[in-house]
Amino acid sequence: MIIMSVDLGKARTGIAVCDKTEFLASPYKVIFEKSPQKLSEKVAETAKETKAELIVVGLPKNMDGTEGESAINARVFAQNLTEITGIKTVMQDERGTTITAHSFLNSTNTRGKKRKNVVDEVAATIILQDYLDKRHNQSNQ
Repeated sequence: MIIMSVDLGKARTGIAVCDKTEFLASPYKVIFEKSPQKLSEKVAETAKETKAELIVVGLPKNMDGTEGESAINARVFAQNLTEITGIKTVMQDERGTTITAHSFLNSTNTRGKKRKNVVDEVAATIILQDYLDKRHNQSNQ
């Protein structure tokens, strides 16, 4: 199944996808959009373009596991996306993904404007890979 993930941001939203084997998440693109309505439309277009059959939306929980305003916004976004696309959305805890993305970019010496433009894409890839790993582990039990 082709699965697409979304790392929501206030100005930049990262997108990642995997192929039908569900083995490896890959960065796809960053959408630059501040309007929630326009962002939903652009993400829906991307889902169609990638032939996504499932969409994983990052859920920004607080470090203590509680959900704040950002998590509520992510849930609303996911619901809207399902209504627009007809594609099921699932939420994936994204705690620590941006930190991991920055760590990865440090190790590859990615700096400056290029770093700013890819960190959301890398975070989306981490969200999707975490989801794929969880999905794979559940099917092997």
